[in-house]
Amino acid sequence: APEAAAANPTAHVTVTHGPAVQNGGVGLHLVQPGGQPQADHGTSNAATSTNWSGYAATGSTYKSVSASWVQPKATCKSGSQYAAFWVGLDGDGSNSVEQDGTDSDCSGGSPKYYGWYEMYPSASHTFGKTVKPGDTISASVTFEGSGSFKLVLSDKTAGWSSSTTKSLSSAKRSSAEVIIEAPASGLTGSVLPLADFGTVHFSNSKVNGAAIGNTSPTQIDMVNSSGAKKDTVSSLSGGESFSATWDRSK
Repeated sequence: APEAAAANPTAHVTVTHGPAVQNGGVGLHLVQPGGQPQADHGTSNAATSTNWSGYAATGSTYKSVSASWVQPKATCKSGSQYAAFWVGLDGDGSNSVEQDGTDSDCSGGSPKYYGWYEMYPSASHTFGKTVKPGDTISASVTFEGSGSFKLVLSDKTAGWSSSTTKSLSSAKRSSAEVIIEAPASGLTGSVLPLADFGTVHFSNSKVNGAAIGNTSPTQIDMVNSSGAKKDTVSSLSGGESFSATWDRSK
């Protein structure tokens, strides 16, 4: 069972049969009210979030999102920290999320890696495949009509690809994003410590089959309650590639 998995701003929690964070629990993605990225009025197309960073396209209806990344290594000291890397439709300004990705987490000082998918408000599920740091991961979410979505996660290094098709008739498809996330506790709504993932590199970030840069996406910076960055997100290169470097856990 996953330690945690990802969702929309202030989502991402580990639970067993309730909202308390528990090691080895089943990961659920709980959308927390008021957790959407907040606009940074000093910069065009920029926003801050307490648990999201990356790029999000909004202002239209989206059919697909995809990206690739190199699974980062979690540097663990003591305690538990979490970091998720994913692509998704919805979640920025809506209460549904269709998404899949991977985690680099720390549990009791030991790293844990896994891939997962979710159709919020349903529970998350692991793909049940081995994920290792340094592996090249590709993920996509595609709307196939009539409320149906195909979610695909591939590990090109290990040579596996898994997919599932799920339905969510209430999905608005009002955003598309490529995200690094810190989880939040379902018990208190507070954001959990961000695992030290070093630097993660994203490439081939596409929305509706074209470079995400073509959508004039919002660049989201993850910050703590004092406004200090928890990771640093680069500008887009070629409209499709960017990196994020860990700064602090909280």
